[in-house]
Amino acid sequence: MPYSVRVRVLGSVSALLLAAAGLVSFQGKPVPFNRLKSGLEYRIYRLEKGRYVLRPALPATGDPTYASRVGRILSLHLQFRTAKDSVLMHSRRQNENQPVRVPLDTIRPSQGGSVEQALALLQPGDSGVFRLNLDTVFRKSFQQPVPGFIRRAGPTMLVFAKAISVQTPAEVEAQMRQEEARQQQTATLKAAEQARRDEAVILAYAKEHQLQPKKTPRGVYYVVTRPGSGALAQPGQTVSVLYRGQLLSGKEFDASASHGNVPIEFPLGAGRVIPGWDEGVAQLSKGAKATLLIPSALAYGPRSPGESIPANSVLLFDVELVDVK
Repeated sequence: MPYSVRVRVLGSVSALLLAAAGLVSFQGKPVPFNRLKSGLEYRIYRLEKGRYVLRPALPATGDPTYASRVGRILSLHLQFRTAKDSVLMHSRRQNENQPVRVPLDTIRPSQGGSVEQALALLQPGDSGVFRLNLDTVFRKSFQQPVPGFIRRAGPTMLVFAKAISVQTPAEVEAQMRQEEARQQQTATLKAAEQARRDEAVILAYAKEHQLQPKKTPRGVYYVVTRPGSGALAQPGQTVSVLYRGQLLSGKEFDASASHGNVPIEFPLGAGRVIPGWDEGVAQLSKGAKATLLIPSALAYGPRSPGESIPANSVLLFDVELVDVK
């Protein structure tokens, strides 16, 4: 690794990670940690014209402007790392790239050396690297003993922070409502597009296999291969079903035969099974056999339930309605 690094990045903490490791200089100059009276060590940078600039050291007691931010909410991205640089927490990865929001309160003398004191040094736009005493931060910020694997990595913990904004609670609430509306709109558009893709896949499969399926109101396609007798199964009734489930590729992922050929029992329409089953089985009467072609939204959607079923999979079930009670 070179010992002198020039950095031209936007919004990245990669330069801070290198500098914090103590192995490189910043813009050709050594970068020591600044230090508060409490012992907390820090470097704070501001991005100017595509380059991180090291801010001057603050007074030993902290940032004198912090009092004006008390009562507001700091939005930021965070990383916690051990002294050996193992990642303990990475907010971008764990929070779907959404910022962490931290209410800002008065920093008491008893909080010296804590994460709270570290974050109090940041203003919007700042990126900070903080080196904290392990025992201090776990006692004051996390209020628990230091886990053994973290202690074995060394006596300190590194915190990386990228401050985005400081807002009033009302401003944060309004912003969150806007974000939720945007996310809902995006999810709706994605779901509609996925539904179109699923329907095209199902119809292509039906054509290839010379099936003439019917379609339920919610979008399950089904073919009755053996009629049953009596009335259709009704919501609230307990149904017993034998089944074989597979992907449209023909790969089987589950079947009654793998469980002693014992029918599965469930109250119809109660949400105990995937929605496509509640919808599809309700089209059958006792003794019927059918093939169900279930779009992903009525199966497991964008979340894979396991290695055998990828996300957004259309599922095919051959089912037999053995009994209705």
